[in-house]
Amino acid sequence: MYGTTQITNTSDKAKYKELLKCRKMKRLVAYVSGSVQKTGYRAKVTDLAGMLGLKGVVENLDDGRVKIVAEGDEDKLKWFEEAINIKNSLIQVASIEREYSEPRGDFSRFYKLVDKGETDSRLDIVAVHLMNLIGAVNDLNENLGRKMDTMIELQKETIELQKEGLNSSKNLLEEVRKSRTDLI
Repeated sequence: MYGTTQITNTSDKAKYKELLKCRKMKRLVAYVSGSVQKTGYRAKVTDLAGMLGLKGVVENLDDGRVKIVAEGDEDKLKWFEEAINIKNSLIQVASIEREYSEPRGDFSRFYKLVDKGETDSRLDIVAVHLMNLIGAVNDLNENLGRKMDTMIELQKETIELQKEGLNSSKNLLEEVRKSRTDLI
């Protein structure tokens, strides 16, 4: 696996564990089901955790779920738990299994665990924007197609009116010629 950052220095780990005891710190392990893989979900979770100052990891599981391990202030974890229940055009969280425990102090930051060949968060964000762009272009093409059909019908009507006007002009010109010959 790539992207792992854990506290390995023994004195740093001890200091962090002492800090965890002093505050209302907890560890949340969540298993998220639904349309959560290949949708940019882990990138969003990483951003949310970063904004809240949480530490931990988010990773895809082979069964289609996403596993989140987050440590931090208990109040922030409660907010985080609600924030990860995302439902938008790509991401559809169906359920979240959660368990709280005492923090272990295993992480120095929050990160997204990726397998070899997987995209990183910037590419996930680009994928979301690309999907939105494709949807907008498809809508535009559909609207343009309807407008083009209307324009073609109007052009056909205009051509018919022009033909009628040309025929009227020819008839009028013929009448004028006849009346001139009658005068001579």
